[in-house]
Formats: sequence, structure tokens, C-alpha cells
Amino acid sequence: MAAALALQGPPPAAIATICFRGCSDRFVPRGRPLSRPGRGKRGRRRWRGGDMAAAAAAYGSLKLHITPEKFYVEACDDGANDVLAFDRVSTEVTLTVKKDVPPAAVTRPIYGILGTIRLVAGTYLIVITKKKKVGEIFNHAIWKAADFDILSYKKTMLHLTDIQLQDNKVFLSMLSHVLNVDGFYFSTTYDLTHTLQRLANTSPEFQEMSLLERADPRFVWNGHLLREFAAQPEIHRFATPVMHGFITMNSCSINGKCFDWLLISRRSCFRAGVRYYVRGIDSEGHAANFVETEQIVHYKGSKASFVQTRGSIPFFWSQRPNLKYKPKPQISKTVNHMDGFQRHFDSQIISYGKQMIVNLVNQKGSEKPLEQTFSKMVNSMGNGMVRYVAFDFHKECSRMRWDRLQILLNQLTEQQDEFSYFLVDSDGKVVTQQEGIFRSNCMDCLDRTNVIQSLLARRSLQAQLQRLGVLHVGQRIEEQAEFEKIYKNAWADNANACAKQYAGTGALKTDYTRTGKRTQWGLIMDGWNSLIRYYKNNFSDGFRQDAIDLFLGNYSVDEIEPSSPLHIKKDWKFLALPIIMVVAFSMCIICLLMAGDTWTETLAYVLFWGSASFGTFAIILYNGKDFVDAPKLVQKEKMD
Repeated sequence: MAAALALQGPPPAAIATICFRGCSDRFVPRGRPLSRPGRGKRGRRRWRGGDMAAAAAAYGSLKLHITPEKFYVEACDDGANDVLAFDRVSTEVTLTVKKDVPPAAVTRPIYGILGTIRLVAGTYLIVITKKKKVGEIFNHAIWKAADFDILSYKKTMLHLTDIQLQDNKVFLSMLSHVLNVDGFYFSTTYDLTHTLQRLANTSPEFQEMSLLERADPRFVWNGHLLREFAAQPEIHRFATPVMHGFITMNSCSINGKCFDWLLISRRSCFRAGVRYYVRGIDSEGHAANFVETEQIVHYKGSKASFVQTRGSIPFFWSQRPNLKYKPKPQISKTVNHMDGFQRHFDSQIISYGKQMIVNLVNQKGSEKPLEQTFSKMVNSMGNGMVRYVAFDFHKECSRMRWDRLQILLNQLTEQQDEFSYFLVDSDGKVVTQQEGIFRSNCMDCLDRTNVIQSLLARRSLQAQLQRLGVLHVGQRIEEQAEFEKIYKNAWADNANACAKQYAGTGALKTDYTRTGKRTQWGLIMDGWNSLIRYYKNNFSDGFRQDAIDLFLGNYSVDEIEPSSPLHIKKDWKFLALPIIMVVAFSMCIICLLMAGDTWTETLAYVLFWGSASFGTFAIILYNGKDFVDAPKLVQKEKMD
């Protein structure tokens, strides 16, 4: 199977497509490559990205019929007669017609099929049971999946032992955990996985493909669940590719001119995971927490787009939780960093064109070696398509000096003007293409990164709105109070969504994104979110990582496996030491409250129990990595 990704910006002439064969053993769509942008006269190519042939659209109205033998999913679109039958015994999936649905079946509406997965109890069907309309892109409805149902093919669980029942329950709770994370979006008529520019550079054959076939595999989060659908083209219209990330759509007005402003963040499912257990890159060059963010403007038929990416520092490094507030990052000394590094930027250049790296990590302390290594590797690569800028965000903006962000923006001005943006006029002619992209990162690629991305996006939007005639010459977006409020809140919401999906809490520094200044309340909320992050990163992220690995197919359940990785036993000290510490600390407090006959006796008791609690705490902290909640299912690349 192979799929090709169209270029975001014109690449070197020798490179036309990127093939995902071998990049992952997860689902990769079939199909012909997208065509490469022309290098001839600009404006000659017509934009076809909003067009969807009838054969390409997925069914938008579905009914689920349940019988003891089969699940039937009926297509209820006008003129449709197709029914998808899931045999609950053989697990075979076949196409049939409405007259074959038994009248006695239990029926209810559903809004999409997420796919199927095998657990200890057998196969499960996952369907979307509730949806919420986000808005429309060029008359295509965009939905957020609001609720799901996980349906077992098996009618009873009597064939399972007590241990298997418990394991199956844990795996089901993992699936539910992933599905309960906000941010799953889909459309049955529009390809959400591609940018406007990629869609503009497609062939007519690509337009006729189903949504499942043509989707960018990086952003199809249910690709593993749809693997059986991918092998049967005749049932593709029942498959619903789902994107994870953030989408907001706003109808805005400036100078009495109404336009639509959209923000879309697409999270990659390659090297996906949680904050401290997934850092750096894998052997294929996929970066942790990779997000493609696209800002779209639609005004009187004209469409403009500006795309940025964020992703973990792209070499092999880790930062395992160890009960300390900020674990020290470790750069691997046993692997060839340049191989994965080169793969990452080869993919970036093919997908987006020129690269402007914006590295926002600290240039002192524990983050300093990461910045130095990143800079050194860019220089060693010697690729003229890749440029590098380091900006110590925390140092430059310390003591609330947020105006100093302009220093970085001034450094990037020339590059941003060179990269330009994508623009297609109301006649469908491509006027300009985005020639390159900003790849921003901090440590988590969340808080600092989002602030910088929002500022770069505003500058691009300023140029787009002026060119479209929405803004008058000399007017600035910052002066448009109503729109500025919408803009800032949308980017802050984007930060929160990405942060919750990766770190488990809302983003930091969103008070600046929302208001343009730092506030005391914002600092308090950052402190609170930091405490919540600390707790989750140390005591619940192992489960969260396991849930993601199960959902994405990085781990497959073996029904006949004699021993489950869920039953890894810990040494007695991992239970005994915390109990000893709590008991000793409690006795110390009791001795302080209930004084003895003499102060020397009280002091002796307090010193004894205080020393016991402190000593136990020191032992726990020294062996911190052994006391955190660690992933159990996948131990290879996640434990680099």
C-alpha cells in the first residue's frame, strides 16, 4: 500500500511525492499520488479542493440494527440502498441491501463507524452515537464526535476466566479514556486531513477517491480501527476518517465586510503519546506531539491559508518522570541521531517546502544541551532548505517583558514574506502558494510554541485581509477590537486543546494569548495547571500512554497470550516505602500535638519519626523512576 502527500510548498524538482510505505505498520490508505504543484505561471491552476465527487463522500445518515447474529449498518442517504453487515461469529464484514435486515432487529441512529478492534473477549465495533456541528467549510458540514459506543460481538463473557475478564475490562477502560478526550472531528463530504494547498494540487483521479483512500495517514486517528475497511473498497463509504486536534470556525466582520475565519490543528497519530513518555523522534523520523495548524480565510469566494507545524526536538532524547518537578532531559548516546533527523526534515521539506526552525527552549540549565545539539545537527546537515533560529523565550520575556517577542518576529519577517501564503481567487485560480513553513518548538511544543504561532499567524492574516480588501491600507488587526477578541480566544482555546491532549491539563500563558498581557490571575492559573500536570505526569500517564498505544494499534491484544503485560508485579518496597513514610510523618505530627512529660522526650520522638519520614522520602525520590506510573503495553521506542 502506498499513499503520496502533495507538497505544501514547491520542493526541489527531483522530489515529487512522499511514500509512507514502511513508516508504520498501521493503516495506510491506498491510491494514486497527489499531483505536484506546477512551476509555470502562477494563477493558471484551478482550485478543486472543495469539490467532492459523489463516490468520494461517506454516508452521512446511518442506522444501526442489532440482532443476536449480526450488526447491520444501514445507509439512509437519499437513494442509498447499501447495508453493511458485521457477522458477530465469523467477524466477516459484507455488503448487503436493506431488505436483508431482519424486522426484529433493535434499531437506533448512529453518525459514523469508527472501526473495529480485537480485545481479550473478541472483536468490538466502535460507533459514533452523538455529534455536534462545529460549522461549515465551503458548504461542507464539519462535526465533532461527542459520544461513542463500544459494542461487543460476543453475546456473553462466559468463555473468559476471571483474569481475562479483568484484563478485558482494563482494555475497555483504556479505549473509553481515549474516546473521552475532547477533540475528535469528522466530515462525510470534506477531507479534513489535508490543507487547502495540498487539496489544490490534486489530480482528478484523487478527487474521485473515497475519503478513506485519500486521507493523509498522519492525521487519521482511527486508521488502525479501519484496517478491515481499507482492504475492501466497496465499503469505503461506510468508513469515517476521524481527525484529532482542534477546529474553530468564526463568522467575522471588519469594515462592514463579512468573512469566515477558521483555525484547524491536526495532531499526528505517528509517535503519539503523553508528555514525558513520548519525546523526540522515532527511527522513521516522526516527531512527538507533531501538530499541523492551518489558518483559513474565506471572503467572497476567495480562500487564503497559512500553515505552521510544531513538533518535539527531532533527535533521540527522553525525559522520563521520576517524581521530580522537572526531570532532566537525557540525549541518547547509543544511536545515530542524524539518520532520524535527516528523515524528519526530508519528510518536512517534501510535505511543506522550505523550513524555518524556531527553537524556543532555554539556552541555559537543563534545556541548554538540547538547543546546542539541535543547532549543531542543523549545521551538520548542511541543507539550504532548512534554517534555524534560537530564541530563549523565558530569558527574553522574563519579568513580564512580553514586548520583547517583537525581537523574534523582526528576525522572522523576511523569511515569512518569502514563504508567503496560499491564496485562490473567487474564479478558482491559484494566485500564490506557500513556499515554506515555520516549524516551532519548545520543550512540550505547547505553551511557548502556541504564543509564537499565534503572532506569526496574525502577521500572515494581516497581509491576507489587506490583499482581499477587508482591511484598508494602514489598518491593523490589533485595532479591530471585536475581531481581535475572537482571534485571541481562538488561539488560546487551541492551546488548551493541544495541551489537554498531550500533557493532560490546559495550556500555560493563555492569559497573554487572550489579552495580550500577563496577569496575576494568569500566573495563579499557570501554577495550578503545573501542579495538575505534575500529578498526572507521575501518577496517571502510564495508563494514558497505554490507552493511546492500544487505540492506535501500537499494541495488539493477543487472546491466547498466557501472561498479560498488565500483570507486571512490583517489588514489595514500592508498596511498603510509601506506607512507612506516611506512618512516620503521621507519628511525627502526633508527637508534636501530644507533647510528652518533658520537652526532651517530645523532641526525641519528633526527631525519630521525622528522620524516618524524611529518610524514607529520600529513598523514594532517589528511586523515583520506579515509583511513577509507567506504561505496560509498549516497551520499545517509547522507552528510548
